Order: sequence, then structure tokens, then C-alpha cells
Amino acid sequence: MWAGLVVGSIAAMAIDAAILRFRNKNQDWEFPSGALLTAVIVSMVLSPAEPWHVVAITSAIAVISKYVFRTRNANVFNPAALALVATFYVFNTGQSWWGAMTEAGWLGLVVLIATGVFITDRVNKMPMVLAFLGAYYLLFTITAFVADPAWVVEIFRTPDLQMVLFFALFILTDPPTSPTKYPHQIMCGVLVAVVSFAVFEWTGAAYYLLAGVLVGNGWEAWRRITSSRAR
Repeated sequence: MWAGLVVGSIAAMAIDAAILRFRNKNQDWEFPSGALLTAVIVSMVLSPAEPWHVVAITSAIAVISKYVFRTRNANVFNPAALALVATFYVFNTGQSWWGAMTEAGWLGLVVLIATGVFITDRVNKMPMVLAFLGAYYLLFTITAFVADPAWVVEIFRTPDLQMVLFFALFILTDPPTSPTKYPHQIMCGVLVAVVSFAVFEWTGAAYYLLAGVLVGNGWEAWRRITSSRAR
């Protein structure tokens, strides 16, 4: 776990620092704080049993994707989410979401919520988080009544509960790839919830939440482009 976290962070930061240096036309070096955060999230989602080189490669792909898939002003997709989905098919990776402190009991849950709410409030994304969580649990609650509840009961329990909170508070709220205005945040949150639910129901893929946020990212990028053209 720690080897992957350290090596992944070094790989991501080295690549991002070199790209930033080149973009700045060999002026000053910048500390690649964004790459560090991306690598930490990648590591916290992947299973601790994954080899360190898998974490490093996934983190590197995440950083590179910021510069490959972008509009004029920002990257299109959440880098960590895109890389995690991509390498799932390359390495058949496992995802434990250990960063959500699923084994820390109620104390870990309190720390997760308190930290996540603080960060979400600072980046002003609370409407999107609430819209996502509301739609997400509403869809699964309806499913529990109209179909076999055993299929969705895990969604409401540990570790899935902590996993969804970690996703909503730390991944969904990524500032460059999420809306700023409240109406758009609510629309995006509901869209991500619907897509995540659909992927879970149709495929049961481990990355169903990440698939949802990638669709939400794509919708937000499309909205920004069309809005800019209209102006």
C-alpha cells in the first residue's frame, strides 16, 4: 500500500513537473500539487494488494490524461477516475477504496464526513453532492422495493457507504471538471447518480461510480463549449 502510494506520487509529480516546466518555456519549476493529489486518490481507491508498478502506471496515465483530454481552459475528465477505469481493463485491478477508512468504524466515518464536508464547502460544491447522494440512494431504495433487495442491500452498508461518501466528497467535487453554478451542479449530480446506478444494475462493474463521474464530466465539458459558442 505505502510503496504504491509513494512510487505513484513520485511518478505523477515527476511527469507533471516536467510538463509544467515545458509549458512555462523553461522558466521556473512549479510544485505539481495537482499531480500529488491525483496520485493519492488513485492509491486510495486501488486495492492495497495491487503491485506498486500498477499504482505508478495508473497515476502516470491520470496526469497525462489532463493534457490529452482538455478544452481551452481545463481538462475534461477527472484524471484519477479516467485512469482507474482505463487500467481496470489492462491490469484487471481491484478497488478497495481503503482511503474511505472503511475499517476504522464510526470514528473513521466521522473523520471522513467532517473532512469531506469541509473541503466540499470550501470549493462550493455542496448542492452537487447533495443532489448526487439524494438521487443515488433514492434509486437504490426504489430498487429494493420493486426487485430483489438482496441485490442492492450492500449499497447501504459498510464498506459501500464509506466508498460512496468518499467518492461524492473528494472525487465528484473536482473543481476543474465540475460545474460552478448551482443549477448545473444539481443537474450534474443527478446525472452522475443515474449513470452510476445504471452501470451497477446492468454490469455490476467495480468502477460504476467512476463511470458515472466520467459521463458527468463529459456533459459539463459539452455544456461549457456550447455555452461559450452561444455567447
